[in-house]
Amino acid sequence: MKKEFRIKENAEFQIVFKKGKSVANRQFIIYMLEKEGQAHFRIGLSVSKKIGNAVTRNRVKRYIRQVFHELEEQVSHNKDFVIIARKPAAEMDYHSVKKSLEHVLRLGKSLKKTKHAKNKHDFNQQRL
Repeated sequence: MKKEFRIKENAEFQIVFKKGKSVANRQFIIYMLEKEGQAHFRIGLSVSKKIGNAVTRNRVKRYIRQVFHELEEQVSHNKDFVIIARKPAAEMDYHSVKKSLEHVLRLGKSLKKTKHAKNKHDFNQQRL
């Protein structure tokens, strides 16, 4: 993930914590702050030592970055996100992390809906 997509400074984290809204499930807490005129979203990651050793923490962070990379087109572009991983995230595989993050982003109304085929007829029409 490119540097302009990341939040690194402590002051920026604190602004998102204080002024942003939070949404959570069992695995993740996401703080979201809307930023006017921002060309793309930015994410900050917080994975505590309670989660596990360095290998485990880095794996969780890699999974989160990859999910945001794949959902880049669907995620609201004018927001900053701070994602805090909870303990159950340590035992999850990539697909579980993706499903969980999609769930939390939907709760926070930060994920745009995708165009899915409603029934078999629609699916066949799209293929033509």
